[in-house]
Amino acid sequence: MKKNKYKILVLTDLKDSTSTTIKSTISLSKMIDGDIELFYVKNASDVVKRDNQLSAIRTINGEYRAANKKIQNLIKSVSDDYHVTINYRLAIGNVKNEIVTYIEEHQPDIIVLGKRKSKPLNFIGDNITDFILKTHNGVIMIAANENPLEPNKKLSLGILNGIEQTSNIVFAEDLISYAQKPLKLFKIIKSSNTTKETNSLEDKQTVEYVFEHGDNSISTLSNYLSKKNINLLCIDRDKKDGNNKVNTSKLDIKDVISKLNVSLLLSGNSNSYLHQ
Repeated sequence: MKKNKYKILVLTDLKDSTSTTIKSTISLSKMIDGDIELFYVKNASDVVKRDNQLSAIRTINGEYRAANKKIQNLIKSVSDDYHVTINYRLAIGNVKNEIVTYIEEHQPDIIVLGKRKSKPLNFIGDNITDFILKTHNGVIMIAANENPLEPNKKLSLGILNGIEQTSNIVFAEDLISYAQKPLKLFKIIKSSNTTKETNSLEDKQTVEYVFEHGDNSISTLSNYLSKKNINLLCIDRDKKDGNNKVNTSKLDIKDVISKLNVSLLLSGNSNSYLHQ
């Protein structure tokens, strides 16, 4: 019996980069067979500036209608191009509380966040990316505005610290099947000269790039990702360490997110919930 589709939640602030984020999400959904829902939350304190109850209700209703129209236009412009249905919800209230309520009620498998100009998604000055990393145990995609995933095109996939690190991404084999060959593997290890080698793993041709851990390791990795035109890098955020590799907790995942100008797919933690 076929499993249910993966639930993909896109959290958006409706800025200019949202259409690019949705495009990357559509590409992901086509590869893994997922359903997309976009969720937008407007902070109530940004909408209601007066104590008058009637005036506040009118303001909220007006803001709701304006946001609803903007979302509909945004979704139509991309869903028509790629023949994908995108559902959406919007709310006015406390941003973090609304997001937590949504996650608890709908239990998304994957949460997608946009990233602009090397900065993670923010609402009202709060770092929502940091909040989601702490709140959601499932898979998270940080969608970069440059070099996005392209629907119906081969994926330029990179994997950090070994192909075995995808064990907490249940649809990893689907991604690999859509990826350009050879598959690019990147390793940051505790001690070695920077090397490059080609090998074969499980009948999949791979190229491996190995870097020594140090102050410039993330910058070096970023340069190679750009040079090899990678548009999605898989990272395991579970706290495992072995074979002389440096795990992502030691690299500081927030530092990795801020410095790598590429879309990132962060694995779920080992105890994460996955919709079946």
